[in-house]
Amino acid sequence: MEEMQEMQDRPVRVGEKAPFFNMLSTKNVKTLADNVTLDEYKGKWLVMFFYPLDFTFVCPTEITAFSDRIEDFRNAGAEILGVSTDSVYSHRAWINMPRNQGGIGQINYPLASDMTKSVSWNYGVLIEDQGIALRGTFIIDPDQIIRYIVVHDLDVGRNVDETLRVLQALQTGGLCPMGWRPGTATLQA
Repeated sequence: MEEMQEMQDRPVRVGEKAPFFNMLSTKNVKTLADNVTLDEYKGKWLVMFFYPLDFTFVCPTEITAFSDRIEDFRNAGAEILGVSTDSVYSHRAWINMPRNQGGIGQINYPLASDMTKSVSWNYGVLIEDQGIALRGTFIIDPDQIIRYIVVHDLDVGRNVDETLRVLQALQTGGLCPMGWRPGTATLQA
């Protein structure tokens, strides 16, 4: 069962410790008995993204794009976690439905259920009157510090290539100019 998370006074900011979470997930899509916690990602980079709802139009394009690129993220030492306020049962139904029938099919990372909406609140993406999350992307470093936050409107999907590029730029530890790509020089201070 999902544990109730403590609600923070304000959302987290870049440079702060990532708020703890413990949510039911689809790590075991058959039993739905495995929670996912922030502690599991200690020592790894985590790309955690929030999306509004299962069985919608834009969300599957993002979820499947991250899944299709999982090896690129893992090669960069990062894991991916998708989060919405839907139940794990809704997540499972969506995963079990083929992509060509409106589902997302099998994906290569877990989806977590923030039914209490406390995780969405703590990360600053909850639309309270609708009970859903905005499209928020967070890159959390191996010390569990938030290094990147992008939150935007429900109607526009995020760019997986840009998320991967920012992750790789953060990992350089250097000053990366606009448009920086892996293999190019960082700036000297």
